[in-house]
Amino acid sequence: MSILFERLQELVPQWRAERAEMIKKHGNMVLSECTVAQAYGGMRGVKGMICETSLVEPDKGLIIQGRPLLDIMDLWPEETFHLLLTGDIPDEAAKQDLMKELDKRSHVPEYVWDVLYAMPDDSHPMTMFNTAILCMQKESQFASNYAKGMTKADYWIPTFEDALTIMARLPGIAAGVYRIRYDKGDLIPWTPGLDWGANYGNMMGFADPTGSFSELMRLYLHFHCDHEGGNVSANTCHTVGSALSDPYYAVSAGLNGLAGPLHGLANQECLNWILETMDKFGGAPSEEQIREYAFETLRSGKVIPGYGHAVLRVTDPRFTGFNMFGKKHLPNDPVFQTVDRVFTVVPKVLEEFSAERVAAGKNPIANFWPNVDAGSGALLYHFGLKEFQYYTVLFSVSRAMGMLSQLVWNRAVGTAITRPKSIGSKFIREHASK
Repeated sequence: MSILFERLQELVPQWRAERAEMIKKHGNMVLSECTVAQAYGGMRGVKGMICETSLVEPDKGLIIQGRPLLDIMDLWPEETFHLLLTGDIPDEAAKQDLMKELDKRSHVPEYVWDVLYAMPDDSHPMTMFNTAILCMQKESQFASNYAKGMTKADYWIPTFEDALTIMARLPGIAAGVYRIRYDKGDLIPWTPGLDWGANYGNMMGFADPTGSFSELMRLYLHFHCDHEGGNVSANTCHTVGSALSDPYYAVSAGLNGLAGPLHGLANQECLNWILETMDKFGGAPSEEQIREYAFETLRSGKVIPGYGHAVLRVTDPRFTGFNMFGKKHLPNDPVFQTVDRVFTVVPKVLEEFSAERVAAGKNPIANFWPNVDAGSGALLYHFGLKEFQYYTVLFSVSRAMGMLSQLVWNRAVGTAITRPKSIGSKFIREHASK
């Protein structure tokens, strides 16, 4: 029995008692109202779901289990997963115990590779990755135990078992997708005793003599692990899981949402804009050249990728952390230098452009600050990961941690099936006329 499992056994009764007390005491309290514009606009800002793993504050950014991200930016992904599930940063014994548990579960079944090798050569990496997760569904402990019959109080236990197995296999599958899809040679096996992030980078086949790429992988996987429960991937996973679909179904569904251009493709779009800027000016541009091209981009009706966020009204702390990594490990890299100069220039340009819009009777720009995607791609590019389509797979390996943590918590407390009430435009017209 793992240390993490024992800790969850202690916590689950507390979660259930706290949830029951909250419903009993505050069940009739109104959390939010929904306007017609919000109903048509994707329910943005409507408070209507519970997520205990993380919170995104407009003026602070990502907070994981009560801890601001930059206060815990040195955590390894194993520690992050433990923190997401329990609210505790594990001690060294618990960390090593979890690493050994992942070692034991890391073997990817041969039939997964048969499926991936059989797919068309031009398959999208995300299609391959999600297919691999889904084809392992037959191994779900939750599905097996549910079919045999088990009490609701025990739902979280096989969900946790599935979560650990999925976690353990994701780096190997993702690395295999990279090597198969981009013809990088034979598969590289998992190395027992090596941590989750370093194993992922190693299985992809990247030389790492200084250990800096492993450090980046740990940082990337940590930073992208969770972002509340309302983003498309987490919300989709939650909705599918609320029907008691097992974690293989739910995570695959969530990651299909992550594959969408409005969710998981942003970092490659940001890097494309940086490279286009460099191409225009024949190398790393000056601040004045960036200012010129930024205004040209905005006045042509386009956006500057990576700037602005649906929630944040400050610089994304994940961008700050990546920028710190870049200044430490690759300060002379021209792509990183361009990203850093864009950060110096573009917020001021957006502020000026917003004033132009207001003067022209148009809506102002709400947010001038970079999000995580503004800088992460440049770091991957520096280390030789230049297959842009693959970037969302890397994001997916990380985000699965948050989705799986939320699934375990929701099974532990018995969260109901998701079923909001929908209405039509006719209802709104009739209601408004009254």
